[in-house]
Amino acid sequence: MADRSEYDAFVAAAWQPLLRTAYLLTRDWAVAEDLVQTALMKAWLAWSRLGNEREAYVRKIIVNVHVSWWRRRWRQVEVTTGSPPDRTQAADDMGRADERELVWQALGRLPARQRAVVVLRFFEDMTEAQTAETLGCSVGTVKSQTSKALAKLRIDDSFASTFVRRG
Repeated sequence: MADRSEYDAFVAAAWQPLLRTAYLLTRDWAVAEDLVQTALMKAWLAWSRLGNEREAYVRKIIVNVHVSWWRRRWRQVEVTTGSPPDRTQAADDMGRADERELVWQALGRLPARQRAVVVLRFFEDMTEAQTAETLGCSVGTVKSQTSKALAKLRIDDSFASTFVRRG
C-alpha cells in the first residue's frame, strides 16, 4: 500500500480544487463535500495503482459518483429560499392536515353506503343522478343517504366542533 503521508499531502493540496469541481456539478456545498469525500475514499482504495495523474483520476471519480447519485436519487426538486416561510402559513398547513385527518376519521365512522354517497357527491363532485348511477340505486336513495350522513356528521362531536356552524 502507498505511503499514507503522500495521500494526506495530496488531500491537503487538492481539496479546494476538487471541492470546486464538485460544487459546480451539484450547486450545493454540502453535497459537494460528500461527493469529494466519497471520491477520496475510493481513491484511497486504489492509491497504490494510481499514476502521476491522481487529481485527474479523483475528478473522474467525482463525475462518475455524481452521475450515479443523480441517476438513483429521488427526482423531487427542492427549492430553497432566502428566508424561512411565514409561520402563519406553516400553521395553516398543519391546521389543514389536522382537518383532513378529522374528516377521514368522521367519514370512517359513517356506514359504508352513506360514506360512498358523501365521497361521490362532495369529494368527487358528482351530481345526484351520477351518484345514483354509480351506486346502482335511485336518486331518492342518494338524497336520503346524503341527508342521513350529513345529520350524523353534524352530531359527531369531533367533526362538528370544527366544521359545522351551530345556529
